[in-house]
Amino acid sequence: MKNELYNAYSFVFEEELLNEIFKIGTLKHIRAGEIILTAEEYITSIPLLLDGAIKISRVDNDGDELLLYFLERGDTCALTLTCCLNKSKSDIKAVTEKDTKLIMVPVEKMEEWIVKYKSWRTFVFQSYNLRLKEMLDAIDSIAFLKMDKRLLQYLQDKAKVNQNEILQITHQEIAYDLHTSRVVISRLLKTLELEGKISLRRNSIVILDL
Repeated sequence: MKNELYNAYSFVFEEELLNEIFKIGTLKHIRAGEIILTAEEYITSIPLLLDGAIKISRVDNDGDELLLYFLERGDTCALTLTCCLNKSKSDIKAVTEKDTKLIMVPVEKMEEWIVKYKSWRTFVFQSYNLRLKEMLDAIDSIAFLKMDKRLLQYLQDKAKVNQNEILQITHQEIAYDLHTSRVVISRLLKTLELEGKISLRRNSIVILDL
């Protein structure tokens, strides 16, 4: 775990902080598709990603989801940090996009490290800024982009996160993430295929335009 921690975060944190994380952190391996956080759940640990990816979604009162952003190696979740500071319940859902390895750090350390380590303070603030920008991008795409543009952007982002131009995903799963109907997604996917931007296969989609 120590080597992986240093490889992912040595450019972010000083050695003293890295040693603390190594001593108190818990290494977890989580398979793709597993829910690691649900809405209305109290957060007890802060995730630091070593490998893999996590999909962060907003869930409404009816259980419908809207994709906000993806977390990758070297990331943490700003919304998780906010809940930790406010000691409030989660209002997001986190699902592993692919097999993921991460270190869980007790929330009690967050405020202590903000005071103790400049690198942690900088990391937290930069995480807030980055995730805020990604959420604003999500809002902009809903407000200003037509659904076909949103769909292509979604597919491109998902392919980049998975480092694979072939996506094993159903039309219904895409509809959930984009908060629309499967019929709309199927129609738009066919249009994107005719435009040469994707290729539709049985239970998979090949992204030709990355």
